[in-house]
Amino acid sequence: MEAVSKARERLAKYPLIFAKCSKQSALYARCVLQLDDQVKKDSCAKEFQEFKACLQSAAKDLKTRI
Repeated sequence: MEAVSKARERLAKYPLIFAKCSKQSALYARCVLQLDDQVKKDSCAKEFQEFKACLQSAAKDLKTRI
């Protein structure tokens, strides 16, 4: 049951992690929405990498992992 409690603790921090990356998530979402039905692999790779890096950094600051 220890694994379950650790997972719950980690998941409880997700809203905080995502809140810290709202700017990057908005930029990524805007990029995807602008492409409409033309979305292809790596279409918004730059925005996604920035969003991913922000999430990882925020998780590290909160001493957790994603």
